[in-house]
Amino acid sequence: MSTKIHALVDALGNPLGFHLTPGQACDLDGADVLLNELAADTVLADKGYDADQRVIERLQQQGKIAVIPPKRNRTALRDYDKDLYKARHLIENFFATLKQYRAIATRYDKRAKNFLGAIYLAATVIWLN
Repeated sequence: MSTKIHALVDALGNPLGFHLTPGQACDLDGADVLLNELAADTVLADKGYDADQRVIERLQQQGKIAVIPPKRNRTALRDYDKDLYKARHLIENFFATLKQYRAIATRYDKRAKNFLGAIYLAATVIWLN
């Protein structure tokens, strides 16, 4: 059993929201849920979120800027701000900090509800530090 953790962080790398999906699910399934909670004007994401209808056009309709590099196999390549994209390391740093908690790194909890609770607890400690 595997689980993907989808997360939102602010400009300082502090956690704002989470969503769990099964490990075999597409990254876009998490984006569908988390984009509704988004309050920022600019969204940084990796290539897994490069989807016109589900992410990019949706963000543009909301008046937000999407800084998402295009996938290599895309027929029409889009431009993105490479300097701004460098700030995406904040989400990677957050996940590295989150995985310092052994129960989360090894997924001790069998139920998704309990696992998500452990993630929220660890995120609260991270936020307070």
